[in-house]
Amino acid sequence: MNKMHKFILVVLSSMTFSVVSYAQQAPKLPTAKRVIALAPHIVEMLFEVGAGEIIVGTTEHADFPEKAKNIKRIGNYARLNIEQVLALDPDLIIAWKTGNPSDDLARLEALGVPIVYSDPLVLEDVAKEIQYFATLTGFEYEGRLASQKFLKALSAIRLKYINKSPINGFFELWANPLTTTANSAWSQQQLMVCRVKNPFQQSVGDYPQINVEQVILAAPKIIIQPSSHANNAPAVVNWQQWPDIPAVENNAFIRPNADKLHRMTSRSLDELAKMCQQIDEIRGRYVKLAQ
Repeated sequence: MNKMHKFILVVLSSMTFSVVSYAQQAPKLPTAKRVIALAPHIVEMLFEVGAGEIIVGTTEHADFPEKAKNIKRIGNYARLNIEQVLALDPDLIIAWKTGNPSDDLARLEALGVPIVYSDPLVLEDVAKEIQYFATLTGFEYEGRLASQKFLKALSAIRLKYINKSPINGFFELWANPLTTTANSAWSQQQLMVCRVKNPFQQSVGDYPQINVEQVILAAPKIIIQPSSHANNAPAVVNWQQWPDIPAVENNAFIRPNADKLHRMTSRSLDELAKMCQQIDEIRGRYVKLAQ
């Protein structure tokens, strides 16, 4: 076992400990029986640990599992219907710190509704939040199992690709305006797991807008175009117009399922593993071309 492998195992052990301490240090609240979950990833986490049946309200786009589609909608990322929220009489709201309207949440807090927040900053935080929300809803044991399973799976993916040679790649988060990922963004962290070298990683902001000329100059060997399976899935850039880009010349495109990859849940690991495998296959093709 080399030093890097040992380091990964130490990190995994410390993360397992931090998942437990995260829940222990959280505010003590009565076990929730009527929950409003204000983001699709929160809904998924609750269903994963068996708490889906106590969700009484959620926001748009909460579509997994299938039963989630039957939950009453009380708003979206821009606005919540305060009257509907209060009518549902929740004993806990789980909100998304960066994905819900802060003014509406402040009003609800002022009215005495208990609110806790989802705020995953790194991939491992998914395990922390699964355990935390499971504890709040009386499914602590199920949460512990799910969080440990997540950490184990994530560690396995990291170990599989940790020694792979980096490959220069462009991540097309959005086509119009052309937007990519950078810095500490969720998708940037995923690229690092797959050993993709992002030429725009040091840009200003986590989701910088760029232009086609910058991509041409970056000469990516692979282009990743996440695509939603929703009916209103966004269009992607037709890069065939620029055949000199290595990724275009070698037909090195990957189109992962954005509904899974971008959602901060256990399912994201399934798509991450698939994406890393596809990237590795393309990496191997370039190695053969260089021989």
